[in-house]
Amino acid sequence: MVFSSIIFLFVYLPAVLLLYYVTPKKFRNFLLFFVNLVFYGWGEPKLVVLMLISTLINYVSGLLIARFREKDEKNTPASKAVLIISIIVNIGLLGYFKYAGFIGNILHLKVGDIPLPIGISFYTFQTMSYTIDVYRNDAKAQKNFVTFGTYVSLFPQLIAGPIVRYKDVEEQLIKRQENLEQFNSGVKIFMIGMCKKVLLANQMGRLWDIMRADDTVGILGSWIGIIAYTFQIYFDFCGYSEMAIGLGKMFGFDFLINFDYPYISKSITEFWRRWHISLSTWFKEYIYIPLGGNRKGLARQIFNMFVVWSLTGIWHGANYNFILWGIYFFILLVIEKAFLLNALKKAPAFITHLYALVFIVIGWVIFYFEDMHELGSYIIRLFTPENGFISSNGTCTILAYLPLITAAAIACTPLSAKFYSKKIANKKFSPIFDTVLCVIGMLLCTASLISSGYNPFLYFKF
Repeated sequence: MVFSSIIFLFVYLPAVLLLYYVTPKKFRNFLLFFVNLVFYGWGEPKLVVLMLISTLINYVSGLLIARFREKDEKNTPASKAVLIISIIVNIGLLGYFKYAGFIGNILHLKVGDIPLPIGISFYTFQTMSYTIDVYRNDAKAQKNFVTFGTYVSLFPQLIAGPIVRYKDVEEQLIKRQENLEQFNSGVKIFMIGMCKKVLLANQMGRLWDIMRADDTVGILGSWIGIIAYTFQIYFDFCGYSEMAIGLGKMFGFDFLINFDYPYISKSITEFWRRWHISLSTWFKEYIYIPLGGNRKGLARQIFNMFVVWSLTGIWHGANYNFILWGIYFFILLVIEKAFLLNALKKAPAFITHLYALVFIVIGWVIFYFEDMHELGSYIIRLFTPENGFISSNGTCTILAYLPLITAAAIACTPLSAKFYSKKIANKKFSPIFDTVLCVIGMLLCTASLISSGYNPFLYFKF
C-alpha cells in the first residue's frame, strides 16, 4: 500500500485516524502496532513474519545488553557479544534477501527467486541503530515489546524512511501529546508531499520515459530526459518523506527532515548534507565515526570515506551500477576535500551551482541504468552530436512539458517557502488559505490518480 493511492487516502488513513483518536492513550501503541502490521502485510502478508522476527531479535538483544551492563554500568564481554551477534543476524537477513541473488550470479551459483521484502533496508538500519545506541548507553532498552514493535513498524516511515533512530523518538513512543495545531501542521506537510509525488514526480517520470526511449532526440533531448529523472527521484522520495513526516505529526510524532533543498547545492559535499539526511547521518554515526572519521590523518579519512560510500552504493541495491554510483561520489568528495572546495568558495555562485548540478545529474544516470551497456550508451548520448542538438519530436515533447518543468525547477528551491513565510504565514487569512490549498491539492491529486494508472514509487525497491 502506498500513501499516494486511493485506498490509503480514502479508506485506510481515515479509518486509522478515527480509531486512534477514539482509543484511550494507554492503548494507542497497541492499536498502532496492529495497524502497522496490516499496512505492511497488505501487499505481502508472509513477509510480516520476517519483520516480526527482526523486531524480536533486536528487542531481546537490547534487553540482554542492558542486563549484562546492570551491575557496574559498563559494557561487558557478554554485552559486546550480544551486540555483535545482533548485527551479524541483521546484516545476514538483509544480505540474504537483498544480495543473495547478486552474489550467486557472481559466483555462478543457482539461487532461486528470493522476494525482496519492502522496506527491509530501512527497518534493518533502524533496529541496528537501536541495539548500538543501547550498547553505547545513548538509549535505554525498551522493555515493552509492543512499544518497540510500534517503533520498528510505524507505518508512516516503515517502507521508505526517513530512517528514524530510536533515541530520537524514545520519549514520543512512551508519552506524546497530540494536539490540533500539530495535526493541522501534519495535514499541510502531508499534502505538500503528496502534490510533489503525484503532480510533479509522476509527470517527470512520464517525460523521462519518453525521452529515454527515443535515442534520436539529440543532445538537448537527452539532457532534458535525465533532468526529468533528476526531478522525478527528488520529488518522489522527498514527497514520500514529507508525507511520512506529516503522517507522523497526525499521530503525535516529530520526525527529522530528510531533504533540505539539495539541488541548490554549490558542491557535492553540500549536496550530501542536504540529500537523504537520515541515511547520511546513519552512515556517519554508525560507520564513519567509529572507523575513526577524520581523526587519524588524511589517508585513514579517505579509506573511511571509501568504506562509507561503497556501503552507501551497496545499500541502494544489488547491482554493479549502485557500487559504481557510490564510488563515483566517493571520488568527487575526495577531490573536493583535497583541493576543489577552496577553489569553489572563490568562484561565482552560478559556476559552483552549475558544477554541482552537472555532476549530480550524471550521478543519476549511473544510478538509474542497471545494465552497463545502456548506461554507457546514455552517457554517450549526453556528450556526442550524433543525433543533432534536438529533434522535432523532442522539441514538441519539451514544449508540452515546459510548464511542469518550470514548476519543478521552482519547487526544488526555497522560493515558495520564503514567499509563504513572508507574505502569508501568521496573517489572519492564512488558515483559510491553507485549507483551500489543501483541498485543491487533494482534488488535483485524486483526479490524477483516478485518471492515470502511472503511480510508481521508486524507493520501494531499496
